[in-house]
Amino acid sequence: MAGKPKLHYTKGRGKMESIRWLLAAAGVEFEEEFIETKEDLEKLRNDGVLLFQQVPMVEMDGMMMVQTRAILSYIAAKYNLYGKDLKERAWIDMYVEGTTDLMGMIMYLPFQPADTKEKNLALIIERATTRYFPVYEKALKDHGQDYLVGNKLSWADVHLLEAILMAEECKADVLSAFPLLQAFKGRISNIPTIKKFLQPGSQRKPPTDEKFVAVVRKIFNI
Repeated sequence: MAGKPKLHYTKGRGKMESIRWLLAAAGVEFEEEFIETKEDLEKLRNDGVLLFQQVPMVEMDGMMMVQTRAILSYIAAKYNLYGKDLKERAWIDMYVEGTTDLMGMIMYLPFQPADTKEKNLALIIERATTRYFPVYEKALKDHGQDYLVGNKLSWADVHLLEAILMAEECKADVLSAFPLLQAFKGRISNIPTIKKFLQPGSQRKPPTDEKFVAVVRKIFNI
């Protein structure tokens, strides 16, 4: 029996959060080793386990895996969350890339100068409601199924729920014009493994605050 995956990252969301989400959705228990100081990061770099000197890094199946996208696609394929054929995989990839773009905007918002935050927050809401969420609303409407691809839970669904919840932290009623996405959110949130991850005390991380921004700047020298 292989050990649990071990996640190496800071004690916040960042790029590791989608990896936590996907593992949790697959019902996979994982351990975390937090990078809390610049020295912790330097040690990983000096140990030669970071292929490109960067985190996230996940120890899994005898590999030291880096690059968020590579880690996520490996987990999705391993736990049958990546479609049944190449076409389904392509659709999953397209949907995931869309939510990744939206989540990236939200992820970097706390790190931006105070005088641009309001403008960038407005842009996030505008993009979410005019560019991204209409695509997923239409996808659910067009095929009339519970999931985005192949009428089966996939990485695309997990990623979309994560993006929805992040967008709602920016604006609580961001889904007001998207009834199918509201229903989707309810369905996916109630899948037992995901429901467990959404409970207090899970390994899900809270939204990034100023205190955490300061810690990240110190660790990564930014």
